[in-house]
Amino acid sequence: MLVQKENNKFHGDIRVPSSIFVKCDVSNADNLAAAFEKHVRTYGGLDICINCAGIANKTLVYNDTSDGARTWRHAVNVNLVAVIDGTRIASQIMRSQKKPGVIINIGSAAGLYPMIFDPSYSATKGGVVMFTRSLAPLKRQGVRVNVLCPEFVETNMGEQMSSKIIDATGGYLKMEDIVNGAFELIQDESKAGACLWITKRRGMEYWPTPEEKRKYMVNPNNSKRMLTKNIYPSIRTPEFFEKIVVHTLSHNFRNATRLERVQLRLPVKPHSALVKIIYAGVNASDVNFSSGRYFSGNPKEIASRLPFDAGFEGVGIVASVGDSVNHIKVGTPVALMTFGSYAEFTEVPAKHLLPVPRPDPEVVAMLTSGLTASIGLEKAGQMTSGKVVLVTAAAGGTGQFAVQLAKLAGNKVVATCGGESKAQLLASLGVDRVINYRSERIKDVLKKEFPRGVDIIYESVGGEMFDLCLNALAVHGHLIVIGMISQVMLLHFQYQGEDGWKPQNYTGLCEKILAKSQTVAGFFLVQYAHLWQEHLDKLFDLYASGKLKVSLDPKKFLGVASVPDAVEYLHSGKSVGKVVLCIDPSYGQIIAKL
Repeated sequence: MLVQKENNKFHGDIRVPSSIFVKCDVSNADNLAAAFEKHVRTYGGLDICINCAGIANKTLVYNDTSDGARTWRHAVNVNLVAVIDGTRIASQIMRSQKKPGVIINIGSAAGLYPMIFDPSYSATKGGVVMFTRSLAPLKRQGVRVNVLCPEFVETNMGEQMSSKIIDATGGYLKMEDIVNGAFELIQDESKAGACLWITKRRGMEYWPTPEEKRKYMVNPNNSKRMLTKNIYPSIRTPEFFEKIVVHTLSHNFRNATRLERVQLRLPVKPHSALVKIIYAGVNASDVNFSSGRYFSGNPKEIASRLPFDAGFEGVGIVASVGDSVNHIKVGTPVALMTFGSYAEFTEVPAKHLLPVPRPDPEVVAMLTSGLTASIGLEKAGQMTSGKVVLVTAAAGGTGQFAVQLAKLAGNKVVATCGGESKAQLLASLGVDRVINYRSERIKDVLKKEFPRGVDIIYESVGGEMFDLCLNALAVHGHLIVIGMISQVMLLHFQYQGEDGWKPQNYTGLCEKILAKSQTVAGFFLVQYAHLWQEHLDKLFDLYASGKLKVSLDPKKFLGVASVPDAVEYLHSGKSVGKVVLCIDPSYGQIIAKL
């Protein structure tokens, strides 16, 4: 009656009751079937079904001397059998209507990890999870079945839990969180069979991760790579194309490179693909590459590699494939992180291509910048939730991803930047504390507001900033070193020290990190290539769902000839967000209309 009363405020003229209540013993098959039948008679069909049944036992199953008829056996019938039966009935109704339908089964975090104070409850919820995930193929018949697994909610059952356990998990979830999770599963048509885990500590995330899924997949190669479609205009391959080539080793990128017009050689090698680059990303480390820093050997050996192609990352469309390539087709939008992206066309081993939904500039930002943040925080930073995370140079290409991923994981995020526009960007990304070093001292803020130290630091500046971060690191803290842009910028503007920066001595470093059990970890993306596709998929999913913003610097750079200008602009310190240049402006406009 309460629901009807509230609904009548908005829908007073409906011919059927806005809600009905049917008293039902869900463990009784006839009662459950009758309840569904009454619903169909009343409303003429069924579009959404939420199976929510859960009871717990106060007595541990191994201490239970009864036959379990009113304890653990009853819990199995209510928590699992009734959910299976409810799903069966609902799916049959939906399929008989020949209309799309969604079924949400309410599981529990206890179905994802052990709950030692009620093993039988944990078993039933684990059963609900695996039962639901096994129903993904029902999507082919128009029915999506998903499972929602929250941690502790402030209900009658949840209030029976120990306050220590509730506090350890971050406190009770709000009922609003559960409702929002249900709506996400209802609205996202790509999530058939998905399990959505909701916690106070980490928010909403899907379980298991793509990496875990690959461990049990019988045919792991049958992935997105096999499902790409040619939806882009045909590509005419020209006789000649332009590219940027490093001809002399120097940190002065403009002096080290030149624009060359070269002949396009076809056909491509048997295991390679020819990619038409649409957008390319600009990185602080472009000047390290032009000086030969990423090649091993003595200066004479490195110089012998000249000339070589420049550019680390790009997105484009496959224009041609070799005879031995069968997992990717002409017309497939792809991302690449191999040398040679500052070019109109580049030939790449097909195994290195990363299929993407669209060759957009936002995807470029997700490559070196986004993947460094995503993998670096997970692997080098061992990031969990409930931590304080500091990101330096946070308004740049990789910093914008680091602050958002840390926030999405349930952490308090502190970020440094220089300038009001950058501070505003970071505030819009959800940063808890923005430190604009042009108006306040970073050291003073950290000492005053975070006296116990910072748990995870994502550091890309180097020099004095590294020293400051090391001193601000908490006990058991992780300091991730992803770059040293301050030293690179010094070399860039002064054009001195052609041998590169000189290594700094960190006297007492070992003693410092030993005294507080701290970790200082270097992170170089190249050594994590096996994780690129998984994390790129995750980033794009977050972006597509609106949970991740991608900030692109508004300054336009068009054509291959603009590469030196773009590199110098990045090192000027004026950029806000990821600097991306459009290799082919005319083709970029075509893509935008699709």
